[in-house]
Amino acid sequence: MKILITGATSGIGERLALLYAKEHQVYACGRNAEALQGLGEHESIIPLRFDVTDLAQITAATAEIDDLDLVVLNAGVCEYIDDARHFDSALFERVIRGNLLSLGYCLEALLPKIKSGGQLAIVSSSVTYLPITRSEAYGAAKAGVTYLARTLAVDLPDIDVSVVHPGFVHTPLTAKNDFAMPMAISSEDAAKRIVRGLHKRQAEIHFPKRFTLILKALRVLPQSLWLRIAKGMVR
Repeated sequence: MKILITGATSGIGERLALLYAKEHQVYACGRNAEALQGLGEHESIIPLRFDVTDLAQITAATAEIDDLDLVVLNAGVCEYIDDARHFDSALFERVIRGNLLSLGYCLEALLPKIKSGGQLAIVSSSVTYLPITRSEAYGAAKAGVTYLARTLAVDLPDIDVSVVHPGFVHTPLTAKNDFAMPMAISSEDAAKRIVRGLHKRQAEIHFPKRFTLILKALRVLPQSLWLRIAKGMVR
């Protein structure tokens, strides 16, 4: 198999690249030159350096690639709105561009390279299940990601599309979080769960289920009731 993974220089993406490289050829994509050099020392990994928010870079870096069996669009950013009353539009734009608009660029460049019968996986977040404090930018972006993935699943009849909804995962990105991360798992564990789900060609891959199923259950509450609970959590 030929697999391309974005955001492969750290966290879940890096662990996915290393797992898949045990048996398959992997194109590991990212911006961190040093990390890419390290990944490139593995015989089955071909490092590709580009910024997912730059269509020209993506197109140039992947020009010689075709017949991909699996593309995992994993790259993303996370920032929080700390004061919604004084909304930070520049932060909002960064998060939307890094998580959602970037997918459009990647899809334009990479979808034609996925062979018929291949797979596309897009990493969203379990934050999409419920509106949560400070997540105006990140949650809005990931909600768009989920809708995009589910729509692609309708409109790409010859490609299996999976959307991934992780709970809290210990990565360099989440290491900056200044709050508790209940039921958090390692990036290695997260990668293994994604690999298992993709092997089964699951439309939705969510984990850890002891966390995501709680969120799914809370989602059925009336919005007014969840709003009171969420505001209580903020206080």
